Amino acid sequence: MKVALTHSTRYHYDKVVGLGPQVIRLRPAPHCRTKILSYSLKIKPHDHFLNWQQDAFANYLARVVVPEKTKSFEVDVDLIVDLEVINPFDFFLEPDAETFPFAYDEETKSELKAYLEVTEDGPLLKEFLKDVDTSEQKTIDFLVALNQRVEAAVDYVIRMEPGVQTCEETLQRGRGSCRDSSWLLVQVLRHLGLAARFASGYLIQLTPDKKALDGPQGTDHDFTDLHAWAEVYLPGAGWIGLDPTSGLLTGEGHIPLACAPKPTGAAPISGTADDADVDFSFDMKVTRLNDGPRITKPFPDEMWADIDALGDKVEAALTQGEVR
Repeated sequence: MKVALTHSTRYHYDKVVGLGPQVIRLRPAPHCRTKILSYSLKIKPHDHFLNWQQDAFANYLARVVVPEKTKSFEVDVDLIVDLEVINPFDFFLEPDAETFPFAYDEETKSELKAYLEVTEDGPLLKEFLKDVDTSEQKTIDFLVALNQRVEAAVDYVIRMEPGVQTCEETLQRGRGSCRDSSWLLVQVLRHLGLAARFASGYLIQLTPDKKALDGPQGTDHDFTDLHAWAEVYLPGAGWIGLDPTSGLLTGEGHIPLACAPKPTGAAPISGTADDADVDFSFDMKVTRLNDGPRITKPFPDEMWADIDALGDKVEAALTQGEVR
């Protein structure tokens, strides 16, 4: 199914201000598995300079310079994606990595140094790690169980405050936003010797054609939002996404925009402005572009009746024309 995603961000200031360079990380990342059919980024004020760059982690950056002072700054993203189903388990592991625990070779470990750095080591995090089953087992089974354990430990809440909670705050409160639980999972993976990075992107969720017999029931309406998850590096497979908000691996609805060792390196928009009061707002929506009949959503009875009626009309015309 093809869908259109629209994301608008607005900063309106109470006076004319000067803006420093604005860095926008709202373009699908190079490793995005979902097919991106079209993409556009529009900036206001129109009088600006925009340069596309790639940072040290291969993320696309739009660096915007607004030379004149302004009372507003607006960012509009439009993209069309093809949500062809992706099997999240469709990957192979190197033989040495098929069973956990495993160790990276020295060259790989050197290349992944930034993603192996442990920056949090509080008592609650240590207690959480004590209960992790690190006995020999299939790597994928271990990761699925660990992801689900983080999902069970942290109740998801929408948190509008800026920044990311520390692991201690998240574990103590037992709740957090997607970015909080994702950062917790990143630190847990690093403590266990696995390279992990923080991922920021779009999440597109559409209402299912049929209710699931078991497992998550899915959303009751189509929606999209900015979302965060973790990615772990597995030899042979590369970076694999784990979403601790749902306890599932990432699929076709996860559109990565930026990945970095720390959350600050994956912020959607960053920059400076003169001191002023600001009215911040955003709007996101997703629209189905082709919602035709399919195996899980066949023709309704009314449409079948129309097809049958048309067939009768064609049959009558053939008979009248003595076509045999």
